[in-house]
Amino acid sequence: MENSSTVMKERLGFFEIIKQSLKIPFNNPSFILFTFITSLPLFCFLVLYEIILQHILIETGKNLLKTADPFRIFGYDYSRLMDIGNLLEEVSPKVLLLGFLYMGILHCLDLFNTIATVDVASIIYSGENSISLKDMFVRPVKETRLKGPLITSICSLSLALLISLGLLSFATYIYFTSPNVLFMLLFVVLFIVLLGKYMEWSAIWNMGIVISVLEEKQGDVALLVSSYLSRCNRACGFFLMLGFFASRFALRISCLYEGWNNGGSSLVVTAVHISLVCLLNVLKWVSILVYFYDCKKQSLRASVHTDVEEAKSGNDLQEGPI
Repeated sequence: MENSSTVMKERLGFFEIIKQSLKIPFNNPSFILFTFITSLPLFCFLVLYEIILQHILIETGKNLLKTADPFRIFGYDYSRLMDIGNLLEEVSPKVLLLGFLYMGILHCLDLFNTIATVDVASIIYSGENSISLKDMFVRPVKETRLKGPLITSICSLSLALLISLGLLSFATYIYFTSPNVLFMLLFVVLFIVLLGKYMEWSAIWNMGIVISVLEEKQGDVALLVSSYLSRCNRACGFFLMLGFFASRFALRISCLYEGWNNGGSSLVVTAVHISLVCLLNVLKWVSILVYFYDCKKQSLRASVHTDVEEAKSGNDLQEGPI
């Protein structure tokens, strides 16, 4: 019990992980320039992606507001359902375009940026502050693993897509059952529960990608190792993902609010928005890196304590009366 309480006291919390993550750029200022340059391709493509996405979201929101009359679930008024069907038919080609852009280009750019950020940040965090800017650019090309992170990221993306479809289904049921308070509250509770699990599982999936970058593990093996290492500190991973999700959501809402009457935000506002998104993305992966090292340290410490306890128990049995 005393050992368990000591391990819990030495765990890094949410704010401690953020604090440790913010120290990394100051330990090696070249890391700031490195992440800025490696994020440029992702930034440029995200600006185009964001313009299309904003147009779809604003158009969808305005059409939903036009069909705000209550839908009678057990009646004969199916006008709202027909309007939503027409809306889906209208935005489906654009959504498919976004899907192909994300899977084909954006995912690869994001993965490359993640690999470069995690690999260099791990060197700085482990104490090797002397790495030069040139070496930072050489490592992702010559020394960093690409196959493992790619496989793990595809597994994580597939799982995230399944959960997102579930959240979308619950959100749709909430919209349709709004006249019936009981059914609406039921689906709201289910939506919140699934969203909470999504935050918790996202930390495991992201740590799995970090493990694939730093160690020779990939796919389901990396995800299982991530789940095992984080078993004693899931709450911290949950709050990390919740914090970054809330930050992204706040940026999204503010950007949509600014561009609501114009069919989308201006190019300057979109560029500022994407700049903040890229900054949060770098901070997120550095935080997951620190979280991974903390979970690994706690897991090793817990295993050492277990071995010591087993050794003591064995000695007590040997020294006992015959």
